[in-house]
Amino acid sequence: MTDAAAPPIRLPFQPPWHWRQFHEHHALRALPGVERVDAAGYCRSFRLDGVCGWFAVQPLAADQALLLRHSRSAEACLPALVARVRRMFDLDAEPLRIAAHFAADPQLGPLVARDPGLRLPTAFDPFEQGVRAIVGQQVTVKAAVTIAGRLVARLGAPLGEPSCSGVERLFPTAAVLAEANLDGIGMPGKRVQTLQHFAAQVASGALRLDLQDGCAALIERLCALPGIGPWTAEYIALRAFGEADAFPASDLGLLKAPLWGPGGISARQLKARAEAWRPWRAYAAAHLWHNYAGG
Repeated sequence: MTDAAAPPIRLPFQPPWHWRQFHEHHALRALPGVERVDAAGYCRSFRLDGVCGWFAVQPLAADQALLLRHSRSAEACLPALVARVRRMFDLDAEPLRIAAHFAADPQLGPLVARDPGLRLPTAFDPFEQGVRAIVGQQVTVKAAVTIAGRLVARLGAPLGEPSCSGVERLFPTAAVLAEANLDGIGMPGKRVQTLQHFAAQVASGALRLDLQDGCAALIERLCALPGIGPWTAEYIALRAFGEADAFPASDLGLLKAPLWGPGGISARQLKARAEAWRPWRAYAAAHLWHNYAGG
């Protein structure tokens, strides 16, 4: 940190909350130049309400809170920044209430009881998450991070102020990404077209990335775009907004979770099975992904 930091803010949460889950999630997806993740916390650049800056969070395990540090520039949008950070680290969840909802489920109940603190790590910026989801279609997380990192290196503007070590660029804006030359970026041509059409729609205001009309309306708007299907749309709703009932039923990790046995489960079967998990299907997904990863 530098002397450009403003006074820190304490962000409380209801326990249990596990830094390890968020550390593993963000460490796997961290974009060089935009994000830094280490054992002690998370730091990134941001653009919000016309303000550019950086923030960092550090878990205060004994205090049941996160400590939020931020650039002086962030004081101009502090309420919005705090709300975004709380959503990003799912600090407003009620884990015991959610766990109670799953307690009677013969398969999911034991998973939730084993790790009741699992929550929904989400992205700071919905547009950035939309880009990541499109880039990540049919490729591994590692490959998607590599391509997104190329976008940042090629198109991301310098942050322009002291920040956490290694955090020096901003994620590209929708307008810049829509008009950029993406030759050699590492994606098939049709996916590049999908990405740039998505960016152009956001830049023009034709596509609203919000839940103002509800999750179903957002998913419908996204699925109306060429190259974006239900998995991508549901995943954006879950990871961009922390929508508690979003559920990408065709996700490989959900279908192949060891919970279902060696044969896995079909997307159709899982979608039907998940009806019993409403309105917390996204939390069910978090536990199934954790199970898939060996947790």
